[in-house]
Amino acid sequence: MELGLKGKVAFITGGSKGIGFVTALTLVKEGADVAICARNINSLQTAAAAIKKETGRQILTIVADVTIEEDCKKAVEVTVNHFGKLNILINNAGTSSANPFDKVDTNLWKYDLDLKLFAAIHCSRYAVPYMRKEGGGSIVNITAALAKTPGASTLPTSVSRSAGMALTKAMSKDLGKDNIRVNTVCIGLVRSDQIEKKWQKECPELTWEAFSNKVGRNIPLGRIGETQEAANVITFLVSDAASYVTGTAVNIDGGSASAL
Repeated sequence: MELGLKGKVAFITGGSKGIGFVTALTLVKEGADVAICARNINSLQTAAAAIKKETGRQILTIVADVTIEEDCKKAVEVTVNHFGKLNILINNAGTSSANPFDKVDTNLWKYDLDLKLFAAIHCSRYAVPYMRKEGGGSIVNITAALAKTPGASTLPTSVSRSAGMALTKAMSKDLGKDNIRVNTVCIGLVRSDQIEKKWQKECPELTWEAFSNKVGRNIPLGRIGETQEAANVITFLVSDAASYVTGTAVNIDGGSASAL
């Protein structure tokens, strides 16, 4: 299948590790030019070196804190100034934060919403005008499967991710006339630095496959998802192959969610 990504320019927040990094690598392999941002320069340099080693191509790295609106604006502008355009935005920055309601103070609420909701709002706001100049574009907001059916002690993540889903649907309706597609992927249990640390701390005697099967035994597919599996879906959604897909939420959770 031809994805039509060659020559496209993509900007990914939280792109130095995990799903963001593997998505950046996948897009580069498909011929896209990619910029990634993160707060840690060392992580960015490590990611860029790994991508260059595997593909022979350079990516653009930007130090930015997306909880700050001015950093979002700067990162988008640096990307456009470097590559000359912007076609794809992947709002991936985020972290796990799941607590009982009475354990979440005001500062944590504000930080989580700034990181997972307002970062997507700000980056999208500054990216959309450049996409309009190109005749269209694609935005993917990374949310979570629990956003559809929040459970106990999932705060503030479930709320900020649910808001991200609402943002996705509303944006898709507003921006469709500009040929800008907006979708979300709802991540379930997918391999990450956090999960790998849990593996090494709790079950170092197990292989990754054995640990994945153990932890994922209640997931219909019986295992933890691989990072590449999430990156593949994201890459499809931002590609020309998904040209008639907008305003949708795709679960990447091995079938564990109780909602479609």
